[in-house]
Amino acid sequence: MAYERSESTGARDGVDTSALALKILVAGGFGVGKTTLVGAVSEIRPLRTEEQLSRAGELVDDTGGVDQKTTTTVAMDFGRITIRSGLSLYLFGTPGQDRFWFLWDELSQGALGAVVLADTRRLEDCFPAVDYFEHRKIPFVVAVNCFTGARTYGAHEVSRALDLDRGTPVVLCDARDRDSGKEVLIRLVEYAGRMHTARLLDSVG
Repeated sequence: MAYERSESTGARDGVDTSALALKILVAGGFGVGKTTLVGAVSEIRPLRTEEQLSRAGELVDDTGGVDQKTTTTVAMDFGRITIRSGLSLYLFGTPGQDRFWFLWDELSQGALGAVVLADTRRLEDCFPAVDYFEHRKIPFVVAVNCFTGARTYGAHEVSRALDLDRGTPVVLCDARDRDSGKEVLIRLVEYAGRMHTARLLDSVG
């Protein structure tokens, strides 16, 4: 299931209300801003599983282009944001390094969709995440994190460079900014909703 629905009864008016909680993944390459995005939009104190980068890790992790990064996610990040009354998103940030990919299958269970963060300075780093979600037919949007000093590319250019399936949304964002991150998540929910509805109609057609 891509969501959980919880019900409560209003004490004053006797009207039942339900809340919808959707599971969203935040994926992408090493150092692209996944932890930053989850932390920026979360309305609760985000859960982080970060560890200091070590000399041993330098032998297996490509830190080119992110030389100032001192920590890395080793399991997942977790946060929550309420999009509107009755609709909340549970955010699960995935680890970016290849050696932690065994966690992806577990984290993707029940996800409505995913945000694939991209850095145009290291665009090839998000190829594995794009392939992962395309092969498993999990709806996703590509969110280009606009780092200071990085060359700006249009959504169409990024889509062509990544060879995305037709219709896959590409949006520009600032992972540090809550409103920008929220817009990315809203775009994903709308897109994933359309995809799941189309598949449901196809299955009964």
